[in-house]
Amino acid sequence: WGRLRLDLPRPAPQGAANSRKPSRKASRKARNLARSPAPFSRFEWMIAWRYLRARRAEGGVSVMTWISLVGITLAVAALIITLAVRTGFREEFVDTILGANAHVTIYSQARVDAAGNLDRTISDFDAWAEKIGGVAGVTRAAPLVKGQVMANFGAANTGVEIYGIRPADLATIPRVASPETAIGRLDDFPRGIAIGSGVARELGVGLGDKIKIISPNGVKTAFGTTPRVNAYEITYVFTAGRWDIDQTRIYLPFDEAQRFFNKEGVADEIEVMVTAPEEVERLLPALVAAAGPEAASWTWKDSAGSFLRALEMEDNVMFVILSVLVLIASMNIISGLVMLVKNKGRDIGILRTMGLTEGSVLRVFFLVGASTGLVGTAMGVVLGVLFAIYIDPIFGLVDYLSGGGVWDPSVRGIYRLPAKIELADVISAVTLSLGLSFGITLLPARRAARMNPVEALRYE
Repeated sequence: WGRLRLDLPRPAPQGAANSRKPSRKASRKARNLARSPAPFSRFEWMIAWRYLRARRAEGGVSVMTWISLVGITLAVAALIITLAVRTGFREEFVDTILGANAHVTIYSQARVDAAGNLDRTISDFDAWAEKIGGVAGVTRAAPLVKGQVMANFGAANTGVEIYGIRPADLATIPRVASPETAIGRLDDFPRGIAIGSGVARELGVGLGDKIKIISPNGVKTAFGTTPRVNAYEITYVFTAGRWDIDQTRIYLPFDEAQRFFNKEGVADEIEVMVTAPEEVERLLPALVAAAGPEAASWTWKDSAGSFLRALEMEDNVMFVILSVLVLIASMNIISGLVMLVKNKGRDIGILRTMGLTEGSVLRVFFLVGASTGLVGTAMGVVLGVLFAIYIDPIFGLVDYLSGGGVWDPSVRGIYRLPAKIELADVISAVTLSLGLSFGITLLPARRAARMNPVEALRYE
């Protein structure tokens, strides 16, 4: 059992009975004898280790220890994986929004034109773009012409959204200029169009093919408005990484878009990119003031804010649910320790009569339970981190075994399940697991410490 000290009163030396005060040497010796062993001494670790590796026939609970260990490992791994997927999904979702869309859209407030129609176009768009581009924190301000049309190639048709933009401005859009995959050269954009890979797949077209763009608002004649049909050569095919963009977006040179939509000399809006998209609200007053009193704004958070708030709420709920899972796994430690205390009642009684204090007994059984929680947490961290790192091949295997279709990009917007490991997420999972494991261990350990040695040895 290690070096255990028996604190029994020693006989007084001869002649000491006549002395009123003991000598300094005797006092120091008495204090040393009365001093309790240091917490978590070597013998406490030794006893805890013997209990952890004891076989069931010897009164140990190795089976329960393994169950607790596996439970905590899987719970911590599940928590880390969930947090990594949550972080990766939000980052990928936001990055695809910010990488191919305006951070802020500046447009004109509605006014009634001479024909009695509502008009939101911007006539002095270059002046607006120059003023907005001069605001601190703005990286680019570009005029756009937008419209929804029908794209046709042979017998295939699909609805698309046209973005009329200048070639220099298109080259500054990250998810288009540097996409996940691309066919063709962006330098050829001025003589044709750039389309998303989803549009190309839907129409069955490739680089060099010519597709027809059909708009119902065409040339006005005495017999009414006739549809406008133009054919354009595909010079660039991009994959932005977001399903709805790749499936619907076509970029057309700005001047050609003005002619096609009968908007010569005007633009529909100003597309603004900023250095800090997450803090875009603080720039809105300056942007609107720079454009003038007729300007209005719309941010990326206005279009995707509800989805991001839903993601945040789902994240909090998932963290609570998985925290309960860690708690349930930690509860196995209690059952194992309760059985251990019951089986080791005789040992506890003997140790107490040999001079072991309540604190030492408590620490022995605390080490038994805490060791299980500590090792299980460490194994869970390793398993969770490895799963998050290799999530693509793992998910590919699951998708293959299930016959495909597990991840639908048309529903989730992105093409894969991303995962990003953050140190703060790992620390929160480790803190939660160790806190629950250590806290739960104290209950049966305290019961063992308060066991009466007389009652423990009564029937031995």
